[in-house]
Amino acid sequence: MPADFRFPSFPVLLLSGLCLLPAACGRDAASADAGGVAPAAVVTTQVAAMQPWNDTISALGTVKARESVTVTAKVSETVDRVHFESGDEVAANAPLVTLSGNQQQASLRAAEAEATEAEQQYRRGSELVGQQLIARSQLDTQRATRDAAQARVAQMRADIGDRRILAPFAGVLGMRVVSPGALVTPGTVIATLDDISRVHVDFPVPEIHLAHLAVGQVLAGTSVAWPGVTFEGEVSSVDARVDAATRAVVVRGDFPNADRRLRPGMLLQVQLSRPQRQALVLPEIAVVQVGRDTFAWRVKDDGTVERATLQVGERRAGQVEVLRGIEAGDRIVVDGTGKLRPGMAISEPEAQAPAAMPAESPAQDG
Repeated sequence: MPADFRFPSFPVLLLSGLCLLPAACGRDAASADAGGVAPAAVVTTQVAAMQPWNDTISALGTVKARESVTVTAKVSETVDRVHFESGDEVAANAPLVTLSGNQQQASLRAAEAEATEAEQQYRRGSELVGQQLIARSQLDTQRATRDAAQARVAQMRADIGDRRILAPFAGVLGMRVVSPGALVTPGTVIATLDDISRVHVDFPVPEIHLAHLAVGQVLAGTSVAWPGVTFEGEVSSVDARVDAATRAVVVRGDFPNADRRLRPGMLLQVQLSRPQRQALVLPEIAVVQVGRDTFAWRVKDDGTVERATLQVGERRAGQVEVLRGIEAGDRIVVDGTGKLRPGMAISEPEAQAPAAMPAESPAQDG
């Protein structure tokens, strides 16, 4: 007959279950403790501090010569001689073109002869009036005749002078567009003349900056024609009027140009530097822009971070001026901002100590 099989009693099973429950609960609690605390984010921080800061105003301007003129003829005549070549540098009053004037020279000689005769007649009449041999009214007529003859001589000389075209000032000549034998008329272009030893650059500045403009402020200019070259100048004048259409005022800068690199008509990127001041500055990578919100991550005393909403000013060379939102002495996260959340703990990587140099083994005696 088969042996009787008996099930364990219920109290025994219950006791066994109670014994296993604490162990299971302990494992779950340990797992919760291990996974519930987020690890500290590794970041790089920097203490915000006041630094010297130069505000700059950027604008585009056009280079103009200090003196510039288009040399033209005053009379209709043929060109006798040309005294320059394209690109020559000339002094003031240097002859540029001589026009033919043979007829005017002959007329001048005739006028000078008439003036000489009139002068002699006047002197003779003066002697006769002193002797009371002629009336004084006749002497007045001779004086008028003499003055008219002298005026004709002056007129002829001026006419001949107009046939000799001179440089009004020292400068560089442009392309020569006339040749000997060519017929020129009043207004015919002979060449351009520019004094570019110093140049002007006129550029517009918004009226909001008008109170900060002053003669003598430092300018820096760059041109695509000369990569890597910065031209230094200063403000020479500020226009007396603000353009009603653009609400901008024209500022004129003066730039030395001894090497003749700047040419009239060139486009120049101009930066106007205002007086240096102290400003709160952060690296640009520390400033986070999300939509319309601008903020930085500020480290609190307990080692966690919070968002600090910022109002920023000018950005320049990887630096940002902070107008409002943080104060000098605040510790700001610079690198690693993308993984942060409010209240998250942070840590900074410790600087690695340089590896120790192996000790030199003592030299063995040979």
